[in-house]
Amino acid sequence: MIATTYDHPGELPLLDDGSFFHSRELMELCEQTPRHKPYMAVITDDDGQVVTHLLAIVRYRRSWLPPYLYTHVRIYGDNGSTAEQFGTMLKALTERLNNRTLYLEVSNLSQKMFGYRQLRSAGYFPVRWMSVHNSLHSRSPEERISEKLLHRIELAQQRGTVTTIVETDEEFRAFSKLLHQHHWLKPRRYIPDDYFFKSMMKNGRCHIFITKYHQKVIGCTVCIYAGSDAYLWYSASRRKSYAPLHPNAVTIWETIRYAYNKNYQHIRFLDVGLPFRRNPYRDFILRFGGKEVSTYRWFRINIRWVNKLASWLWRE
Repeated sequence: MIATTYDHPGELPLLDDGSFFHSRELMELCEQTPRHKPYMAVITDDDGQVVTHLLAIVRYRRSWLPPYLYTHVRIYGDNGSTAEQFGTMLKALTERLNNRTLYLEVSNLSQKMFGYRQLRSAGYFPVRWMSVHNSLHSRSPEERISEKLLHRIELAQQRGTVTTIVETDEEFRAFSKLLHQHHWLKPRRYIPDDYFFKSMMKNGRCHIFITKYHQKVIGCTVCIYAGSDAYLWYSASRRKSYAPLHPNAVTIWETIRYAYNKNYQHIRFLDVGLPFRRNPYRDFILRFGGKEVSTYRWFRINIRWVNKLASWLWRE
């Protein structure tokens, strides 16, 4: 098997169906989004027909406080390929991108041990990570959420909080301001340019939910849709300024209920974090009735000695 790497959507052959996270649509969107550069690895058969493909997104990151400037690569999932196919595409992308970025990250693989040998041989090391998803097909969200949390949400709504989908430019600006303020001291949490979110909304791939109190936005979530599942990608809130109103809980709850009413099978939380014994965000998300799954995220750092040190520190 040989994988060919493309850096422009217009050069791609006709792709077969697959995950949205590895689609031509997402590649085209990333190409137009500031500080993004997509690369697609494609395996074809002897007749030139596409067998499978894998999308990697280079992100250019900068900030004045805290000060940093670097690039990193993100690969979401394996797109239903076999371990051998995945390894071939991963090797092609790694050889193309490794010297251009600080580190490469692979997440959301279909199975915890998927591609273990191939990732190891390509110089990646695993970090235990937590994944949480809520099943929406067998029981209603009301049957899964903890009674205490539901009571808090209902009380906040009685006090005047209202959750809606962003529809106006003014609402979008308020959402963007809150999202950036919430994450500005979190260097690992990458926030795409506004163009990315607006394009996702325009294409029907995304809804942005905001919670208002007296016309002031105090909570928000970004939920994208791919296949039969919904993915909660980002959330933010003024949880300290409006603690009695539990804006994060209210907004996430209404996002879950919307996905359930639209007959999605699951809602998946994309970044729950490391499996520390005490993880406040994970514990909070689990109170909505989700299932916790231990997974791996795989990293490769371009600085060789740092990668070796990290591989030793995170050894199994």
